[in-house]
Amino acid sequence: MGIWVIFATVGVLLGMGCTGTGRLPLQYDYFAAPDLSDAWTGKISAWQRRELADDGSIVAQVPAVAEPGNESPAVVEAPGTLRDKYFQFRADRKRAVAREYAEWIQQQAHQHYVADGPIDHWATLEETLRGNGDDCDGLELLVYHALRDMGFSAREVYRAIVYRPSDGQHHMVTLWFEEADDPWVIDPTGAMTSEMKRMSHMPEWVPLKVFSDSTEYTVRREREAESKLAATGR
Repeated sequence: MGIWVIFATVGVLLGMGCTGTGRLPLQYDYFAAPDLSDAWTGKISAWQRRELADDGSIVAQVPAVAEPGNESPAVVEAPGTLRDKYFQFRADRKRAVAREYAEWIQQQAHQHYVADGPIDHWATLEETLRGNGDDCDGLELLVYHALRDMGFSAREVYRAIVYRPSDGQHHMVTLWFEEADDPWVIDPTGAMTSEMKRMSHMPEWVPLKVFSDSTEYTVRREREAESKLAATGR
């Protein structure tokens, strides 16, 4: 009987698919150990196995060299020491890259969004490319992998399942942890946000799971944030 309860729970969660206040921003522990009874764990582990198996199928293409006159404008250097300039330049470039991918993937979603139908299937990157599109969980992989390929570390970039309590919708996004306690959200379809924003700026959405092709975490509310909410009666 217990296994049927788990299957029913997973069915309810995964059937939600992708979606098209004056509250105090919640604080989260994004990297808590997953609960063994978590209904998402089986789904995540199954995708991880397939994603790693498909990894060798992707053929990289060398981009064309920019034509003279199309180079990026010069970057204005930050004042201060060489250390200040280095870290400021690096941070500016990484944010520019992340925003560029956020804009690009939403443009592609207009042409390559393909709904799963009654059965929710998490595609691998290779399946998404081979099928010329997918829904949010497939399109999101393009950003997740691209940022990793561009040098963002495995400790910075994760896939994430988010939830909107107001209508019960679930969605897949990329989280970039420039700051450990308040990541940037890169939304593949614009259902959550049409621009790159921090998670704290979207209190109507709740992060549930953070994972990569080899790790999985459950997101939990910080006790301090819960206490503040209780004290204010919100």
